[in-house]
Amino acid sequence: MFVQLFEQSPAAAVAILLGFVVGITLHEAAHAASAYLLGDDTAYRQGRVTLNPAAHLDVLGSIMLLIAGFGWGRPTPVVPAKLRGGALGPVAVAFAGPASNLLIVAACAALYRLPAFGEGYLLVTVAAVAFVNALLFVFNLIPIPPLDGAKVIFPFLPRSLDGFVAFMNQYGPTILLVLVVVAIFLPGFSVFGFLLAPVVPLLEAFGLPAGIPVL
Repeated sequence: MFVQLFEQSPAAAVAILLGFVVGITLHEAAHAASAYLLGDDTAYRQGRVTLNPAAHLDVLGSIMLLIAGFGWGRPTPVVPAKLRGGALGPVAVAFAGPASNLLIVAACAALYRLPAFGEGYLLVTVAAVAFVNALLFVFNLIPIPPLDGAKVIFPFLPRSLDGFVAFMNQYGPTILLVLVVVAIFLPGFSVFGFLLAPVVPLLEAFGLPAGIPVL
């Protein structure tokens, strides 16, 4: 995927990779830092409360990102029983990841308003980093385990849906994997076009380009 994109626009390809590195790093670091602040030092003891990308990037996930356009970082270890705040502790830690991606989008929006970032390579970089992090924000809030959205939403569902929650916790990862495989090999049948539809309105709400300029 990125080989083809690099052939079409090297600047856009590099900017997109930068967006994923920054986005994944801050996303996982936010999980680790919020867990530490709420009393769980598990990730802290593993050196995950850091902005060093090497601590958060997964080798296979990075390779898949280059090959298929879909990748992942190293999951941040969290022990819910150690967290303060009762049921809201795990929710706060889960939401911290997507929230960090949203903050990156906001930072890109501020840079985009500066004259220097209105054209050329700087414009491509800001637009690409913002787009990738808007994508990460929306994607991670999809309520399918193990994504953060499930950890944020499921605790607030009524007890009558406990069976559904148990089913999703057991089979959610498989469902997500199937959806990703379909999106890669049968894009015409993918549901991600619907699930990720908020990405463009989110960028527009921040006054950012809905796409990535190609030089």
